[in-house]
Parts: sequence; structure tokens; C-alpha cells
Amino acid sequence: MKLSGGVEWALHCCVVLTTAQAPVPVTQLAELHDVSGSYLAKQLQALSRAGIIRAVQGHSGGYRLTRPAADITVLDVVEAVDGPDPTFVCTEIRQRGPLATPPEQCAKACPIARTMIRADHAWRESLRATTIADLVADVRRDSGPEALPRVGAWLAGNAA
Repeated sequence: MKLSGGVEWALHCCVVLTTAQAPVPVTQLAELHDVSGSYLAKQLQALSRAGIIRAVQGHSGGYRLTRPAADITVLDVVEAVDGPDPTFVCTEIRQRGPLATPPEQCAKACPIARTMIRADHAWRESLRATTIADLVADVRRDSGPEALPRVGAWLAGNAA
């Protein structure tokens, strides 16, 4: 399974938005992360459509989280950006070829499909169990308590 780069960007933006006192323009988020503003805007639009962030219009417009970071899961962000489709789709390969199993003998998923489906469920449960607030706590633990306030100060000092 491979997630798009947009998922990483969107997760970083959600963490950063926890530090913002005012809406943050996409241009600021793009500058902060040194990423493409137009590509980042697409990720933020996906987060907005999913109700994770809200666009604020006007001169001091930008994006802000719609709810507390503890109420936004990593899975919410992944599904907003990359969609909710399962990571594995069984194509019933066992029903093909010269020794194909007849469809009537394929009443339940094969062991491979069952394994992949279990793995997808475990992965999603892990992402559902981790919130943006958890990521914020990890950033504080890994980068020190001054890291995120420094980001918030940079955002405030570079406000348009």
C-alpha cells in the first residue's frame, strides 16, 4: 500500500493549525513546509470537504481546524485525502486460468483475501486510534516543548 504525498502534507498542516490563533493562508502553510502551494491547496480543499478544516474568506482568511485536535483522527485525514477505498481489492484470481475454481465454490473469501482484509482493518484501526492531538504530543516529546509555539509565532509574525 502506498499513500499519496498529500496525506503527509495534510497531516503536517493539521498539526500546525493547532498552533494558529487565526486562520492560516495556504501560501503560509506552503512556505512553512517548502511545498507547492497549488498542490497543497488541493489537499486542504479535500480536508475542507471532509469537514476537518474550514476555509475562512476575506483579507485575513485562511484555514483553521473545525474541531479539537483530539477529535480528528489520522484516519479522518487519510480518507479525506486518499479516499475511503480499501487497500486491497480481491479480483478472484482463483476463478481464472486452466484450473479455475468454479464461482459456486468461492462462497467465502480465499485465505489471501481474508489476510489482506484483516491487515487493512488493523491498519485502519491503528490510524483511527491516533488523533492529531496525539501527533502534537509526539512532536512536543520529540522536538521539545518550544517547537510548536515557535511555529505558531512564525505563523503570527508572517500573517498576511
